[in-house]
Amino acid sequence: MTEGRRILVVEDELTIAESVAARLRAEGYDVELAHDGPSAVRSAVARPPDLIVLDLMLPGFDGLEVCRRVHAHTPVPVLMLTARDDETDLLVGLAVGADDYITKPFSIRELAARVHALLRRVDRATQPPAPTARIVLGDLEIDQVERRVLRAGTQTHLTPTEFDLLVHLAGRPRAVVPRDRLLTEVWGWADPGGTRTVDSHIKALRRKLGADLIRTVHGVGYALEVPK
Repeated sequence: MTEGRRILVVEDELTIAESVAARLRAEGYDVELAHDGPSAVRSAVARPPDLIVLDLMLPGFDGLEVCRRVHAHTPVPVLMLTARDDETDLLVGLAVGADDYITKPFSIRELAARVHALLRRVDRATQPPAPTARIVLGDLEIDQVERRVLRAGTQTHLTPTEFDLLVHLAGRPRAVVPRDRLLTEVWGWADPGGTRTVDSHIKALRRKLGADLIRTVHGVGYALEVPK
């Protein structure tokens, strides 16, 4: 899985950058480093990587602007690193194209697991769709072949992770799916502390598709309501 995979690590703290690069190289990835916003964009546009590990706070311009500029040229999965645990920052990061995030301080082992899981999701997205390629629930339409989502006839752009999360919930409408199960089955890793990641992506889906679409069952998880 790792052979031939290229990862761009964008981090201005050299100790962190080198530690992350060393672990990912040990896992078999080809790793390139960038230490500021402009050089990150130049590298990603000139030679698009398979994934970007991207710090939020960077010299030149921040990780959000890196996301915007890179995705204007090519879609690249992004794992965002942030020293801030502010919900607004996380939602903005998801809105501009980050697929997952991890809050500093983090373990290098966990970051490597997140990278593996994110690349697995990207690989699944390129595989043939399930037999039920089109899901229609009220005014919500999900095309798994073209990976398009429409609500009341209006198409909405979702990140790969948001799309996979929506499909997972739509496959069992009205059923309550626990947060830890979503983390395992959509993200591909198990960590009870990581359910905040699930919550942030649910908020992003509500913002894009309507607050009425997904119901929260406090202390348990989420259920997709069938829209009228």
